[in-house]
Amino acid sequence: MPAPRLIAFDADDTLWPNQPHFDRAEERLYELLSHYGTADELSGQFFEVQRENMPLFGYGAKSFMLSMIETVIRLTNGQVSGQEIQHILDYGKRLLDYPIELLPHVPEVLAAVQAQGIPLMLLTKGDLFDQESKLARSGLGDLFEHVEIVSEKNEATYRRLLTRYGVAAEEFVMIGNSLKSDVLPVARLGGRAVYVPYYTTWVMERVSEADVAGVSFQEVASLAEVPAWLAQLG
Repeated sequence: MPAPRLIAFDADDTLWPNQPHFDRAEERLYELLSHYGTADELSGQFFEVQRENMPLFGYGAKSFMLSMIETVIRLTNGQVSGQEIQHILDYGKRLLDYPIELLPHVPEVLAAVQAQGIPLMLLTKGDLFDQESKLARSGLGDLFEHVEIVSEKNEATYRRLLTRYGVAAEEFVMIGNSLKSDVLPVARLGGRAVYVPYYTTWVMERVSEADVAGVSFQEVASLAEVPAWLAQLG
């Protein structure tokens, strides 16, 4: 394969923790609603509401907050109190301004990759304002030549971006923690994809073994392995 001409990094749970904040907000929601059902019962209802709302609201804290409110309305048959709604709004607001703490090795990895002379892109999906705010709070903005915030990461999106930047799939590298969003679409297009596992994965980002079967990609134990792997490419 030809040498890379564009290297993209995912943001949430690749460069900084994100899902743990949502997990904690979900736990607080179930504690708030414990008198309406068990955590398993509540999570099933919440998942269904999120799945229905995804095409309308997309990803991110605001979508998550709206789905939490709708879940409460359904569970209470519209009898939810204003105080309970306020608690949920407070949970959601915390998801929009939590301090960004970089994951291990992130600054040195980005600096090492940048030193290889290949343009870097931050490629993430979600709410534009939310993702721009997280990037600003991370202090990493100056390391990326390009920033793309998209509503979905699928083959069509990657194909469109590759065309925009004049890069062939074989010249593109995507690095991230989501098999569904960062790895499989790029690998299926013929690009290079690097999977950096994170200890927790949002239920809607999980894939089956059948989805992964026969797809070629690179898996690393840590982001720290990425610069050396890139250096040995053509």
